[in-house]
Amino acid sequence: MSVVSALPFLKPGRQRRHTLPASEFRSLSPEDAISVFEIEREAFISVSGECPLHLDEVRHFLTLCPELSLGWFEEGRLVAFIIGSLWDQDKLNVDALTLHKPHGTTVHIHVLAVHRTFRQQGKGSILMWRYLQYLRCLPYVRRAVLMCEDFLVPFYQKSGFKVLGPSDITVGPLTFVEMQYPVRGHAFMRRNSGC
Repeated sequence: MSVVSALPFLKPGRQRRHTLPASEFRSLSPEDAISVFEIEREAFISVSGECPLHLDEVRHFLTLCPELSLGWFEEGRLVAFIIGSLWDQDKLNVDALTLHKPHGTTVHIHVLAVHRTFRQQGKGSILMWRYLQYLRCLPYVRRAVLMCEDFLVPFYQKSGFKVLGPSDITVGPLTFVEMQYPVRGHAFMRRNSGC
């Protein structure tokens, strides 16, 4: 029996067509900076009036530590992303907004943003879950930290983050809550995690 006759739903010479959009998760590069910034600007300016990272800072982090970023692409288009950098202190301070500490053991998550047409579909939660799983594969990472506005605390708590308390950082009138996620990156877990 030929392969074609075994698959009667395929006509000879035609490929099977995917019905789901092609999704790809990958680290971002400096070439992605403009797409990242456009999504970030729209997401944050409409809510708080401030962008966590400006275009030059996006390029800066994607050049210094692209392995600490994660982009979700559908059909080649960026739909959501996370940008992080390494930090080497217990609490975030103003320096954490612009510095990458290569010998740090804490990942500071600067921003998670989802393109407006893909919001309210669970993409932010899925991307965060994938990112935290990825961090478990990095032997030098012990925890992830972020700062967010009060209304976002429940979103991050659903991903396993715990409140540390008020952040020392303010931006104009905005205040933030600092949160952390322990990256249980023990050797045993890594050995059995597929990393």
